[in-house]
Amino acid sequence: MTWFKDLTVPESFGFLRNQVIAFNIKTPNDDAVFAWHILPIELYRQHEASLLAESTGFVDDVLTRTTFKLLHDDPEARLVIHFHGAAGTVASGYRVPNYRALSAGQPKKIHVLTFDYRGFGRSKGSPSEYGMCVDAISVVNWAIKVAGIPPSRIVIFGQSIGTAVSLAVLEHFALQSPPVSFAGSVLVAPFVDVATLVATYRIAGTIPILSPLAKLPSLFNYLGTFIRDKWSSKDRIAGYIKACEANRERYRLTIIHAEDDWDIPWHHTELIFWHAVNATEPRGISFDELELTKHESRSDLGAAGSIMEWRTETGIIREVVPKTGLHDVIMGNPVVTIAVMRVFAGADPPLE
Repeated sequence: MTWFKDLTVPESFGFLRNQVIAFNIKTPNDDAVFAWHILPIELYRQHEASLLAESTGFVDDVLTRTTFKLLHDDPEARLVIHFHGAAGTVASGYRVPNYRALSAGQPKKIHVLTFDYRGFGRSKGSPSEYGMCVDAISVVNWAIKVAGIPPSRIVIFGQSIGTAVSLAVLEHFALQSPPVSFAGSVLVAPFVDVATLVATYRIAGTIPILSPLAKLPSLFNYLGTFIRDKWSSKDRIAGYIKACEANRERYRLTIIHAEDDWDIPWHHTELIFWHAVNATEPRGISFDELELTKHESRSDLGAAGSIMEWRTETGIIREVVPKTGLHDVIMGNPVVTIAVMRVFAGADPPLE
């Protein structure tokens, strides 16, 4: 619960004094998005005296702070850039436990950078697909150009609507000349696109909103024309994978989705995974063909769920489907920690 709490005082959300620095990142139109830089806990312990000596609260010049220097000056530092879901702020719900899970695999080296899109929290403006993508690209550029972290030491992490933003970012940078490749990416509870999400969404997993209208294609398609922001993740993930394959750029993509997710049904991940895999095949692969391959190759982990891995000479696409975790609880679970660890361990250079 973040109501009535000040986001510029991260300690009020359970962090240690100055473990988190609150600051702004400028966007191209000279607006700013509100961000948190979160230190990994062991690194904090090693520099606790210096951190305790500094003032708390919002920081105007983040470059002068110990937290920033510990990221910028360490050639072994790793960074997870976190793109949160549709509701709330950087501190809402299960996001604070999520930050801990992201850095838990290497608590001396893995920093987390998270931010509020325009119109969320302390970030001014109105949210839109275009604007949120501009904000996200600005944050990634800050990490690379200001914090000085090369893309090979960055993991892109998104949850819910954040997966759509993440895929927009990944495709954007993959299409640059020269292409920009990250250590990898982890997507939790993605969706195919907004129209498909609307067609499948049920309150608490039981009460349909517009899904009954999906049985009337003409009416449903007409209503779809009123959807302003499409967030077509199926197209963006295909564009990203195709660009990486064409340019022989390494990629590591993990998609995680709990079977008991009431908010976004896990079959969205089945479709997202298929669109990603299909993009690796010059002649394509049908959904049914992939399902047959998964039946033969998928690892059944019993109560822990299942894992399917698709490899090419260039990249790895993993589909991880735990039995439990709901939509948000999963973000603090070990399945997220190990996904980040696996990406960094397989990157060049690897994180030992």
